[in-house]
Formats: sequence, structure tokens, C-alpha cells
Amino acid sequence: MDDRRVVITGLGAVSPLGLSADAMWKGLLEGRCGIGPITAFDPSGFPCKLAGQVEPYRIQEFLPKAYRKAAKLMSRDIELAVMAADMAMRSSGLVTRAIDPEHVNIDPPRFGINLGAGLISCDLVEIAPAVAASIVDGGFDIHKWGSEGMQLVPPLWLLKYLPNMLACHVSIIHDLQGPSNSITSAEVSGACAVAEGRDVIARGDADVILAGGAEAKVNPMVMMSQCLQGRATTCPPEDAQIACRPFDQAASGSVFGEAAGLMVLEALDHAVGRGARILAEVLGTGESCSASARVPGLEPDGAAVRIAIEKAFEDAGLGPTDIDLIIPHGTAVPYEDQAEAAGIEGAFGVHIERVPVWPTKSLLSNTGAAAAAIDMIAGVYAIVHGMIPAARNLDRPREGCRLQINTRPIARPFRRVLCCCFTFGGQAAAVIIGRPTGG
Repeated sequence: MDDRRVVITGLGAVSPLGLSADAMWKGLLEGRCGIGPITAFDPSGFPCKLAGQVEPYRIQEFLPKAYRKAAKLMSRDIELAVMAADMAMRSSGLVTRAIDPEHVNIDPPRFGINLGAGLISCDLVEIAPAVAASIVDGGFDIHKWGSEGMQLVPPLWLLKYLPNMLACHVSIIHDLQGPSNSITSAEVSGACAVAEGRDVIARGDADVILAGGAEAKVNPMVMMSQCLQGRATTCPPEDAQIACRPFDQAASGSVFGEAAGLMVLEALDHAVGRGARILAEVLGTGESCSASARVPGLEPDGAAVRIAIEKAFEDAGLGPTDIDLIIPHGTAVPYEDQAEAAGIEGAFGVHIERVPVWPTKSLLSNTGAAAAAIDMIAGVYAIVHGMIPAARNLDRPREGCRLQINTRPIARPFRRVLCCCFTFGGQAAAVIIGRPTGG
């Protein structure tokens, strides 16, 4: 593999804290919580009535005029990805045909895309008539579905809900003809997309990769699934601001939401050659999967998290003493927090006592495939600005948890930031980003 260094030159984020990466960072610094009562659908019959929702937007404002009809074939997940992609491109200084067809400054075959996506749940109003037509004696009849129900499904329905359609739309809009991949590994998807994007550039198969993740989990089917698994908090709507409590003794479950986070990854030589503003560097990545007897669920010792971090250390040529900040997954699901803390502590050993830990989901909610990506974007801002706000909703750390969660704002240089994430099925990923040095 080539030793090309890979840097970050553009950021795009759509989150419960705003419609840009800057807005998200401002909200984080202010300690503003993006979690509130669900308004996207009627949650009255749900144990969890809270979510992190993106404010209203017009997707047409992020599309070239010639492409706006395609918005009819975009699920909300796709829309969020398209918006974040547009912002990331513009912030990087790269000009694609969607931004200005007369002044394109990219080489399309050398520009690729790696996007993490979730298992997109359809809008019930689109599928309900077909399901209703397939009911026999109060139950779903597969034969009637085949003979009558399927005929009521819109012909292009599936094109809105295939996970690869996020990368498909973005690459068509911006004419990205390089390597393309879609990763659907739940909450580690965004981190895995960045890891693979870094590798594609490092081995010389592309000069630039748009990487990250997007998912809209504010959906009745997604929410009910999480409620049935016991992962969603049952805090009442009036407690929305304090509902999500990562690593806190009073944590009662996660709050799910929607977001997109995309970063422009670029070969250092390519970025320097065009005079790009370099925000950070991707120093190392690690991935793992350690199945637990509790399925779904992490192993109690957080082995998957520990292994992913250790692999990231090895890849970067770094160790625990080289990390200045940890951004954990921090779902606020009690047994997941306990396992993740054990995994991080296992990778850092005695050095865990000196590294500040900054969980973000108490403000941003658990945004699935986007979660790791928006955490990395927050990490880039921490590196650039040399500060992080106090963690929210940590009144009493979990018993036995040795993580040094920052309960006060910190202003100091952050040279290297570790972002880690996992799925409740045992997959884990870790990415180390750092302040760019030399060239």
C-alpha cells in the first residue's frame, strides 16, 4: 500500500443542532440540547416519545435545477446525505458540476465516495394500502400480497429505500466517478466509511473521497424496534433536555435521531497542490467484531471496542499517551455504557486517568449511521479551536467507570482525538484524527 497521507479539507453536517457543521459546533459549545418531543409522527402509543430531529428545510435548495425532479425519489436519509455533501464540497473549495459547471476544478475519475447508511425504513403511508389489501382474517397473507398487495406498491418505491441510493444520488449530482461504496453496519457505518475512504486514497486509487454517514431514525418502525429491544429511554417529553445521560448512574436508555455528517478526505499532496485549507489528518483506523453470548449486545468487557482502539493505535503508530481527547459512542443504554467504558479502559490502561472523555449524544441523540461521522466532525472542530464544552447530563458517573468525562469546559490544544463507536451486535470501529503536521 502507498504511504500517502490523508487529510480532511471539508466538512458538512445536518443535525438536531442545525443545518450546517458550524451550527452543530455552535450548539455543542452552548450546551444546547437538540432532543425534544417527536413531531414527525404521532408517538402516543410508543414507550419513547423523544427524538433528535432536524429542523425544517427545503431539499430543492441543495439540488441543481436539472436534478430537482429526482427529489421525488429521495427518502429522508438520502435528503440529509445530499445536503451534507453539498456543504462539505463547498467548505473544501472543490468545485463540482453541481456547484458551478463552468468552473469545475475536480477530476471526476479520481474523486470517489464512501457512505455509511442505515437500513432505511419506508414511510408507512406509502406501504399501508398494499399491506391492508393483503390482510385475510386479521392476518397478513403472503399469497394475497403477491396477487393484490404488490400491485399497490408505487413502481419506483424501492429506489427510495435502498441504502446504496445515498451514495448514488450524491455521486450523480456532483459527477463523482471514482471508487464508490455503501456501508450498512448500523452505528459504525460512518466510521467504517471514513476508514475505507482513507485506505482508497492511501493506496492511490483516488485523490479525494467524500466519506461519512447519514440516517434518519425518527420513523415509527425504527422507534418501535428500538423500544422493543429495550434500548430507548422512556423518559417523559417534559424531561427531554435531561433524557439522554451517557455514562451516568441514572441513564435509562438512548434517544434516537437523524443526521448526516460528511467529510472531504484528500491526499495530502493533492490538498497542498491546490492550496486547500487543511483541517485535520486521519492518522489511524481500527475495526473489529466480537460476538457476545448476549445477542444483541456488547460483551461485558467491551472486547470489540478495545480491539478496535488497539488496531487504530497500531495503524497510526501511536499509543495511549499520544491521545488528547476521546469521543466515545456513549449511547446511555446502561449495559452498553458499562461495556464501552470497560473496552476503552482496557485499551488505555492506567493512562485512562489523564485523557478527557467527551460524550455528545446527550445533545445530538443517537443518529445511527451518522453518529460516528458527526462525532469526527466535532473532533475536527475541537482540534481546530482547541476547546470542548462540558459534557451534559452527567451528575453521577456509573459505579466503577474510570473514564474522565469532562464536567467543565476545557480550552487547550488537542493534537490527537480518538473517536470510537460500536453496534449492539458487537461490531466496533475507532478513528484517530490529528492536527496536521509537516507535509
